[in-house]
Amino acid sequence: MQEIQTEETESLDSSPPRGIYLLPNLFTTAGLFAGFYAIVAAMKSHFGIAAVAIFIAMIADSLDGRVARLTNTVTAFGAEYDSLSDVIAFGLAPALFAYSWGLHHLGKFGWLAAFLYTAATTLRLARFNVQISGKRYFSGLPCPAAAGAITSTIWVQNSFHLLSSSHLANIIVALIVVFSALLMLSNLQYRSFKDSDFKNKVSFLKILIVLLCFIFIAIDPPSVLCGIFLLYAISGPFFYLILAIKHYRKKKREKAKENISII
Repeated sequence: MQEIQTEETESLDSSPPRGIYLLPNLFTTAGLFAGFYAIVAAMKSHFGIAAVAIFIAMIADSLDGRVARLTNTVTAFGAEYDSLSDVIAFGLAPALFAYSWGLHHLGKFGWLAAFLYTAATTLRLARFNVQISGKRYFSGLPCPAAAGAITSTIWVQNSFHLLSSSHLANIIVALIVVFSALLMLSNLQYRSFKDSDFKNKVSFLKILIVLLCFIFIAIDPPSVLCGIFLLYAISGPFFYLILAIKHYRKKKREKAKENISII
């Protein structure tokens, strides 16, 4: 009898706790809602609203993990829920947004490019969940940044009333969609900014820089955000190229020294 009670006690102790933490999952749900609303808005040709909704999803996504760490409410459920939400907000929503805006004019190539991006986002998230990465760098372009590059590019063209039926505009968007997908699947290093400390005091200069960033974004949100996300997207290949050139020069100097020592 005592052995049966012990087994029952152990099974109860090993069972997963019921209930979930509300606050961090509330931000995740907000990101999921914004991503779904962006799809609905894009289907109704409200492209400006769809772009804003995707950026709201990005803000919510950046807050849920930080809130969970600050409040010590990090759980495996929250991590899985966040990834599933990201598939909708940063995988499906930008792809359908781009397709509804103009990729449908490219026929089969348009929807295949949109599918490639969605599949790359899903694979990128799956790899991120099982990969042990450092705090300072991501391996591959992060999904929110890829979504930001696509969304802001379309938002800029829409704000300047450029026709989505323009073949050149559609080609540009399609190339950005494809290259964003490839960058997500790559092993290029991207700064994560996760090592930023929000608990301790910071210098007045950092507060001033943040204030200036808000002012510049407020002047022309589509253009400024487009510049920020495109620069971040190309930062991976750019720094990889710089490191490759440095490595080549170092090898060349070492080889020259070896030749001199032999002579």
